[in-house]
Order: sequence, then C-alpha cells, then structure tokens
Amino acid sequence: MAHFGVLGPLAVEGPPGRWVALRGDRQRTLLAVLLLNANQHVHVDVLVEALWPERPPKSYASNLHTYLSRLRERIDGLRVEHGPLGYRLSVEPGELDLLVFRSAVADGQRAGDALAASGHYRRALAQWRGPVLAGLHVPRLDADVARLESERLAVFEDCVDAELTAGRHGELTGELQAMITEHPLRERLAAQLMIALHRAGRQGDSLEIYRRLRTTLVEELGVEPGAEVRRVHAAVLRGEDPVPRMPPPVWPVCQLPPDIADFTGRDAELAELTAALGSGAGVPVAVVSGEPGAGKSTLAVRAAHRLRARFPDGQLYVPLGRPVGEVLADLLRALGVPGPAVPDDVGARAAVFRGRLTDRRVLVVLDDAGDPEDVRALLPGTPGCAVLVTSRQRLSGLAGAHRLPLGPLSGAEATELLNRLAGARVAREGADAGRIIAACARLPLALRIAGSRLAIRPHLRLGELADRLEDEVRRLDELTVSDLAVRSSIALSHEGLRPPARRAFRLLGRCRLVDLPAWAVTTLIGEDADEAVEELVEASLLEAREPDATGEGRYRMHDLVRLYAAEGPPEPGSGAATVLAATLALADAAAARLPRTVPMPAMAHSPFPQPLPSSLVERLLERPEEWFAAERANLVRLIGSLGAREALLLLDKLSVYLYLHGHYADMRAAYETVLAATDDRPSAAIAEANLALLRHARGQYEEAAAAYRECAKELEAHGDHRTHAWVSANLARCLIGLGRAEEALQTARSLSTLDDQVVREAESAALLRLGRVPEAREVDRAALASARATGDPRRIGTALHGFAWSSLLTGDGEQARSAIAESVELLRGTMARSALAKSLRTLGAVSAATGARRGATAAFEEARALARDLDERPRELSCTRALAASWIGEGRAARAIPVLRACLDEFREMGGRSATCLTWLVLSRAYEAAGSPAEAASAAAEAAALADPRDASAAALRRALLLLTEPT
Repeated sequence: MAHFGVLGPLAVEGPPGRWVALRGDRQRTLLAVLLLNANQHVHVDVLVEALWPERPPKSYASNLHTYLSRLRERIDGLRVEHGPLGYRLSVEPGELDLLVFRSAVADGQRAGDALAASGHYRRALAQWRGPVLAGLHVPRLDADVARLESERLAVFEDCVDAELTAGRHGELTGELQAMITEHPLRERLAAQLMIALHRAGRQGDSLEIYRRLRTTLVEELGVEPGAEVRRVHAAVLRGEDPVPRMPPPVWPVCQLPPDIADFTGRDAELAELTAALGSGAGVPVAVVSGEPGAGKSTLAVRAAHRLRARFPDGQLYVPLGRPVGEVLADLLRALGVPGPAVPDDVGARAAVFRGRLTDRRVLVVLDDAGDPEDVRALLPGTPGCAVLVTSRQRLSGLAGAHRLPLGPLSGAEATELLNRLAGARVAREGADAGRIIAACARLPLALRIAGSRLAIRPHLRLGELADRLEDEVRRLDELTVSDLAVRSSIALSHEGLRPPARRAFRLLGRCRLVDLPAWAVTTLIGEDADEAVEELVEASLLEAREPDATGEGRYRMHDLVRLYAAEGPPEPGSGAATVLAATLALADAAAARLPRTVPMPAMAHSPFPQPLPSSLVERLLERPEEWFAAERANLVRLIGSLGAREALLLLDKLSVYLYLHGHYADMRAAYETVLAATDDRPSAAIAEANLALLRHARGQYEEAAAAYRECAKELEAHGDHRTHAWVSANLARCLIGLGRAEEALQTARSLSTLDDQVVREAESAALLRLGRVPEAREVDRAALASARATGDPRRIGTALHGFAWSSLLTGDGEQARSAIAESVELLRGTMARSALAKSLRTLGAVSAATGARRGATAAFEEARALARDLDERPRELSCTRALAASWIGEGRAARAIPVLRACLDEFREMGGRSATCLTWLVLSRAYEAAGSPAEAASAAAEAAALADPRDASAAALRRALLLLTEPT
C-alpha cells in the first residue's frame, strides 16, 4: 500500500523511494479531500463542491467516477469504498502522516513524564514538511487547513511546555523566537519565550518580549495581555523562576465515586442521558433536576460509569456548593497545574481549565449545582468533552442544555429496591411493603432509609414500620438512619429560598389537596404568587404540570415535601378559606349541570357563595364532568378534613359525578371517612344509606337489604321522610334481586309520597316477578308518558327500557324492539352509562327472543364492557352468562362450562335466586351439548328447584337464553 502525506505538499509514495505523480488538479483535489477525512465517509456533495467550487457540470457524477478510476490506476492498492453515506478512503495509521502525527500527540499526552512527552511531541512535529497541502488551493478545505495549522501550533506549545519542565530551555530560544515572529499575537508562545530567556540569564530580553507583545496587542486589538503572560512578567521582574505554564498532566484522570451495587431501575433515564452525552456534537450538557431525595447524584454516577469508554481521557467529579474559584483551583491541581501556577483571577482559572481540556475527551460531572453561572465557568470549550449536571434547581438559565426532570421510581422499581435492601420478606409481606413504598412516595432516598432500617432490624415487621410511616406527624422523624435523613435533604433546598417563596412553600404545604389548579395557588398565596411559584418550581419543591381538561395549569407538591412544608406555625394571611369556599361552590354548580343518576335525594342547603369571578367559573365549568375529573382526587381528600355536615354536602355533589361514571370505590372510601368521623346520627344514617347503595350495585343483596332497613328506621325516627322514601325505594329494588317480589311490591306501593322513576321501576319489576304483566305494562306506560313530558332524554330512555321489557312479556315483540332501540339511541347521547348498559343488556335479550342472534351478542358484549368499566358486577355476570349461552349454540360448550360455573358461584354468593336459577338452566344445556347427561340432569334439577312459576321476567329471559343455546 502507498504512503500519503498532507502535512506539506500532497505526496504519494508507492514502493519505497518511488513518488507517484498525479496529473491534473482535480485528481489531486479529490485525493486531498479523501485523505483529510481518512477512514470517514465523505458525502458526494462535499466532493463536488471541492472539485467544482463555482458550478459543477451536469455530468459531475460520471466525472467523479472517472477521477476515482484514474486514481486507482495511478496508486496501487488504493482502498476507496462507495456507499449510501458517500466515499471512504481506508488507510492504516502508519500510511498517512496526519494519522502518525495524531497518534504521536496522543502518546505525548499520555506520557508519564515531561521528557518522554517531549519525545513524542517532537516525533509528531517531524511529520510536517510545510503548510498543509502546500501548492494546492481548495476553498472547500480552507477551514480544515486552518484547523490543522492551529493543531500543529498547539502541539508545538505543549512540546515547549514539556521541554521547559524538563529543563531544556537553552535549546528553545531560537525556535521560539522564530515562532513568535510568525505568530506575534500568540500569548502562550510569548510567555514560553520569556521563561526560556529568563532561565538563560537574559532578563532584559525577556522583559522586552513582554513589552513588544503588549504594544502589539494594544495597538492592533485594543486589549491588555492575559493573566498568564502577566504572571510570567511579574515573576521575571521579581527575579523569580517562572514555572512552566501547564506541565502535562497524567491522563486519564478518573475522579468518579464508586457506583453503588444496589442501584435499581431508571433504565429509560440512563438511556436518555447516555444518548444525550454521547452524541459527539459540540459540548453536550445534560441537567438532571428533581425534588430532594429523587436520586439525582446516584443516577449521575451510574450514567458516568457507563460512559467511561466514550471519554477515555478521564472523568472529573466536582461536588459544588462552595465558591467556584476554589473548585477551579482544585481541578487545575488535579490536572497537573502546580499550585504557584494557578491564577488568582477566577476567569483566568476557568480559561486555564478549558485549555487543559482542549482536544480531550473528558466527562465533567458537576454535582448539586445551584447557580447557572457556576456551571458556565466549568464548561469545557472544545468538542469531545461533555458535562453532566445534577441540581435541585432546574437551571433554566443554562442555554442549550438537555434537561431530565427526575421523578419518583415506578412501583416495580420501588419494590425491587426495597427487596434488595430488606430481603425476601418484602415479597412475603407484600401488602405492608406496598404501604411503606406509598409512605415513602417512591423516592429512592426515603426507600433506602426504610430498607436500611429493616435490614438493621431483621425482626422488625414491615407492618410495624408501615404503621409508623403512615402517621404523618412522625413520618419525617422515622425516615432517618445514620447520616441519611429526608428532612435534612429537603431543608437544603428550603434554605435557598427567598422569604416570599418560603411563605408560599409553607402555605402550599398546609393545603391538603393532592394537586392545585393555578387559580387556587394564586388565591392561596395572594400577592407575588407568580414569582414565588416560579422560584419553588425552579427549586424542584413544586411540580408544574400540564393544564387539565378545563385549561387550568396544575401544581403538585409531593407528599414528603408537603409534610416538611407543613411543619411549624401557621402562616398568617392565607387564602385557604377562600379556596375552600370557591371549591364548594364550584362542586355545587358543576353537579347542577350534570344528570343526577344516583338514586338518593339531593341534600337541601343554602346556596354556596362563589368568591371567584363569574368569567373564571364559566370557563372552569364549561364541561362540568371534566372539572370533576380534574378535581376528583382533591375533592375525595378534602372530605376527610371537613366537618360532618360540610363533608356530606360536598360528597353529595361529588357523588353525582362518581355514580354517573361508576367510581364506586371513591364513593365508598369517602362515605366511610364521613361515617368514621361523625357522631351526628342523621348524618351517619345518610352515609350508611349510600354505602348500602354501593353494596347493592356490587350485588351484595343481603347486606344491602339489611342496611337499607336499618337506615330507613333511623331516618324515619329523625323525621327525614324524604331520604327515608328514597332508601325504601332502593330496598324494593334490592328485594327483587333477592326474589322477594311480594315484599318488594308492598314496599314500593307504600311510597305514595315519592313520585319517581325508581319507585315505578321497582313496582313494575315486582309485578312482572309476580306474573302480573298487564299491570306492570300500565305502570311502565304511565312512567313513559311522565318522562316524555319532561323532555329529558335520560329519563325518557330509562322509561323506554321498562316499557320495552313489559311489552315483550305481553307478546308485543315489535313494540319491544322499537322501544328498546329508541332507549339505547337516546341514552347514547347522555352521560348515563349505567342506564345505557342496562338498556343494551335488554336489547340483547329482546334481540335473542325475536331471533336476531348476531345483534343480541353484539349488544351483550357492549353491555358487559360498560358494566365492567362501571364495576357493576351483577350486570356484567348476566351479560357473560348470555354470551356463554351463545357459545353453546356455536358448538363451544366446553368453553362455556367453566365460565358458567364461575357465574353460578358469584350469583349464589349474592343471593340472587332468579339469576342463580337461570344460570343452572344454561349450564344444564352446556353439559348436554358437551355429552355429559348426568351433569345436565343434575343442573336442570337445581334450576327447577329454584324456579318461580309466577316470574314472567325470568320466563322471558329463559326463552331468550335457550334460543341462544340452539345450534346456529
């Protein structure tokens, strides 16, 4: 293979001693571009611009191919590849003087002493035969040529530093004088020449060099000499021996703390950091910010260890929190700068630091930065380096940085970390481990403290520690072990706040809401809210979130930070009372704009005063269900901090939304909270009645009926006749589920004071169970007429459902199909999803009874999905049973049997006699189709024992289900 030279005139040597002559400037230009980018792909556009700087010919592609062919002919073994990224000339390190130069420079930088470094640098400089590509002018390469000349000069200066350190100043004066003549503004060269002259006993000549440099700089640039030259000048004036500017350090340098063995999770964050810092573009800067205890430093150390291979010259680890001048002095000493050579000026220290990292590949880790200005002083100046910053602040003033906000661990990551720290008992006591994780807010520092305490005390039960941590008064006291403490971690961030932000911090901490809308934050804090909030967000003590569905920005303070903020005396001037009043008024207004589907009466109360501007209220409540969705968690939490009456009033409003959307768990938790906190028996009776309603919705019929009866007695005793009537109507519906139709009818007809659909539904259902179909249809007809008079689609759709079913039972299938189709259509346009699920289930039954099998299964599928979403288990089970019946007809009886057995077990537990009977019946058909006659007969007998011959509803549903079991 040939040997190439670009550090001087372009040269190609074939066999040793034989030089290859290239014809034409374009061949030489093409080879020069490829050599300056040796072993890298060069895009065709770059080559075309280099060959034809003015205007390329139309045939440039074929011309380029021709030039390459001729180069291959002239140069034996020339390895040029062509691919999607362009052309690539492959050369070995010893075949190109530029690569030899850079290899020797790298050897010099890694050398352990000055003399050895000098030898490597001299070998590198010996590769230069003159200016780069002398005699060949290619405008496209001007920048590359200039960069190489600068590189050569920097290596020469490094070489001089090494030789001055080794005491070889006598051999340098002539060489330095020639170089300073060529580069009169180069301050580093001037300083080196001054040192060499001074050591040679030529103090006057040394001072003359300084005088000429200063004159030139002032006249041509209008600036004074830099700090390093001034330092050398001062030393010469004092007659002292100026030390070399920067003796070569020992590379690589690694200052990273050890990576912890039990580091857990953060895979996505690690991937993001390694991608951002390893991009190779410029000097990438990544900032990891987050609340106290989020594990920022631990993540940074793990990421830095992963990146070591990409930064072979070293990794610097810089704990901040002290003057940046002190930090720079320590860094310079670590990089080989002797103490006397460290400049006094902070700016000069930063400049020397950047110079030490020139053309190096070093990762700088700045831990716990507090000020963007400090970070800027520690940024390298040349590509190849990267900076990883951790900070409690967001450092928004740091331009161009890649930002990674670090939140809590995921649930799985938190569990894994606790397991690593505390051992296998975390898995054995999973429920209590979950409580510990929740109390620690999934923050790594808190989890590490909790896990360490468990490890120190192997006999401490997880439940005992969880109990302590769930006590908010003592939680921060419990999260302390050895020198680790959550409270002190948060205190560091708090101490950096200005007084207005500290006040806002305490006010927000005492507010018990999960997260706050922007209007509430402004109301709570009052004047200067915006500035204080920005400071808290910047300090990672408050999280700014995306706007909610109402368009209102949200702010969240994490639990452990909130507990710290809530410590201490109350803050005067709080707007908490205004926020509470506004929230109650908003809930009242939002509930009034939604359909009330919960079968309980609205509580009577005086109007809530609204302190917010009407324009804001209208914007927030433009879509009331979205306001409730945004504030749902807040309202549930707020209920626990109110008095019994206020809590019930708020919960009554919230239940309009919760019941409508099937959020029964939230309703149950909220009413249980009210019940546990009140001694007022009328309020307790209302709470218990609502809890009975939720048991009813879950199919716990016996428990619900007993609770309804107790509540009804207590409400009547307290004179609350209105609520008593509603509870009794719900009892009537529950009794129907239990198969007690006579009692249900008697209860429903005793409610003459309550003219409501709930009563009419219960009365009609009871009549149908007793076989009194014509009477039931008249009740449904009257209910439908009453509903149509209101014009309310939800009421009409609900009434149409009852009318459709009683029409089917009277034999009017056409009327039934029409009514139930209209019911579904109307209810789809409302938010009453529970009523829609009920009508869809009936549509399935009517369709099956009238031979529309495909429509039946589609309706049952949709109804089941809605019921499952709403957690209405009885309805979900009845739809599942119907779908299992259709599988039998499709020849999949074996699949249907285990599903039907599971439904049977749940219906038995609920106490639903009719539902259990129908499930036995379908199961008997499944056994029969599967070829198990004995089991089929046994199931049929069970169904017969439970059947009520009077029950017209069960008979109609039985016919529909059996039709589904028929072969398709």
